[in-house]
Amino acid sequence: MTAYTATVTVRLKSGVLDPEAETTQRALERLGFELSDLRSADEFEIDLDADGEEEATERVTEMTERLLANPTLHDYEVTVRER
Repeated sequence: MTAYTATVTVRLKSGVLDPEAETTQRALERLGFELSDLRSADEFEIDLDADGEEEATERVTEMTERLLANPTLHDYEVTVRER
């Protein structure tokens, strides 16, 4: 078994309202920052042992699809690296 760290980034799909990002964007603009858009995201780091990177990716993807992300509302990205 090899130790891996997976990073899962979950963000709302395009077109889904993101009130947290909208509020933050307005606050940044009031502070004088110019930006065309802002999106919020959640990031999870998961440490796990697996027989290979492919197995680690499959397990983390299953975790993400079952709990961390709602496929109707979210897009997600999984990256895995050896720890």
